[in-house]
Amino acid sequence: MKKIGIILNGVTGRMGTNQHLERSIHAIIQQGGVTLADGSRVMPDPILTGRNQDKLARLAAKYGIERFTTDLDAALADARNEIFFDASGTPHRIGFLERGIAAGKHIYCEKPTATVYKDALSIAEVAEKAGVKNGTVQDKLWLPGIRKFQLLKEQGFFGEILSVRGEFGYWVFTGLHEGQPIQRPSWNYRTEDGGGMIVDMHCHWRYLIDNLFGKVTRVFCKAATHIAQRVDEAGKRYKCTADDSAYAIFETDTNVICQFNSSWNVRVRRDDLLTMQVDGTEGSAIVGLRKCWAQHQSVTPRPVWNPDIDSPIDYYDNWTEVPDQVDFDNAFKTQWEIFIRHVVADDPFPWTLREGAKGVELAELSLRSSDHGRWMDVPQ
Repeated sequence: MKKIGIILNGVTGRMGTNQHLERSIHAIIQQGGVTLADGSRVMPDPILTGRNQDKLARLAAKYGIERFTTDLDAALADARNEIFFDASGTPHRIGFLERGIAAGKHIYCEKPTATVYKDALSIAEVAEKAGVKNGTVQDKLWLPGIRKFQLLKEQGFFGEILSVRGEFGYWVFTGLHEGQPIQRPSWNYRTEDGGGMIVDMHCHWRYLIDNLFGKVTRVFCKAATHIAQRVDEAGKRYKCTADDSAYAIFETDTNVICQFNSSWNVRVRRDDLLTMQVDGTEGSAIVGLRKCWAQHQSVTPRPVWNPDIDSPIDYYDNWTEVPDQVDFDNAFKTQWEIFIRHVVADDPFPWTLREGAKGVELAELSLRSSDHGRWMDVPQ
């Protein structure tokens, strides 16, 4: 069995530990590696890198990983390591990716790939010039709810898709009320530390819309910082400098209009933390993270407007849950396996650093739209 050395940089953070180390690389090792088209297997051989020796040692012990170090240069110099993965803070990502590329490693990293588009595009061009394989995490494409929607779409269930209405977010506790501690890092609410709803989530909306509905051609957005102060990890109040909510309309080259509301200040009364209502001429769907419900034209009710009585129609009736046709694996793990096959066997992998840069571009244009109060064209 072939082994492939993977440098996992910055996985001591919440996302890096939970999604990339535990549920992806560790899970792949536990299942016996990644299976290639010819039936052979590739086993990840990870090395954890970061600044805190104690945190690295605890993670390595917990997940049975032999190699960890605070000396990133030594890990990059080791020919045993073929892939460099980065899940560090966004403001530090470009520097790490530059070092990985200079060392000749194939590059895989979390999104956003940078805080500004010119840097995201530049690092993609550097990787392309160096000839290293590269990729960006675009995990939501492999969520069960999304894949069920794609199946309906491929079967022509919707007819012509007309519009999409996305709702994302939940209430993030500020720390200002006793007994309700914060549950997200404080840097998320500081622009200077790479925080912000738009920088975080519009990267996701770019690849979702591009892959599911049509290429984004224009955006109109309103950013808001609804909560001015929060409490940090040390229990001290700080000023929120980043947007915590965004209200956006995206036009596409297929004439599908996509509206996405994103907020850390919303209390959820819907089917999931992310839902998209997709309406077409022949059918509609409610698409969540794991579930998908569909309603066909043939069973669509005919409401009559009468505000003086309770509606005789239960609007949750006539929606059918799309069943699981296959066993759905963790979305992050699925993309990891595809990237490993790309590196080892040259299988296709279109979700490159250049694709990741498009997400940063849309975030930048969304912020510009909010600043100027007008539509912004998205270059094609």
